[in-house]
Amino acid sequence: MVTGRTEGPRGARATALLAPLGVALAAGAAVAFVGAVDPGEPGHYPICPFLMLTGLYCPGCGGLRTVYALVHGDPVAALGLNPFVALMIPVLVVLWGRWTLRAWSGGTSRGAPAGRSVHPAYVWSLLALMVVFWIVRNLPFGEFLAP
Repeated sequence: MVTGRTEGPRGARATALLAPLGVALAAGAAVAFVGAVDPGEPGHYPICPFLMLTGLYCPGCGGLRTVYALVHGDPVAALGLNPFVALMIPVLVVLWGRWTLRAWSGGTSRGAPAGRSVHPAYVWSLLALMVVFWIVRNLPFGEFLAP
């Protein structure tokens, strides 16, 4: 009688790491592309649709130039272009690291449930900060936040 192969702990661990490693590969390719193709030169990237339709900056406006500045080792310029994106990159790296460790450890990390890696209150707080940033950067006293 032939039975199906079952994955051992090593195979299950490798399979669980495919998603975080795939995300890291895709993000790395995107960052490499943005680092190679200057978003500050006209014609390489489309204009922000929100900016084009309303004349107002969205929370992501200046984000590509921020990544470009960071790739080229200029964090001061990155903070000047879009401080929200510049400060969120380390947060995303930490969250990706937690996800990878959770996948490596079999779904739990320090007793946290397998299905949730970030408490919903943090997600709602982040969204609220993003909306405040979005509004303030379009007001006269917040023009220093414009790209």
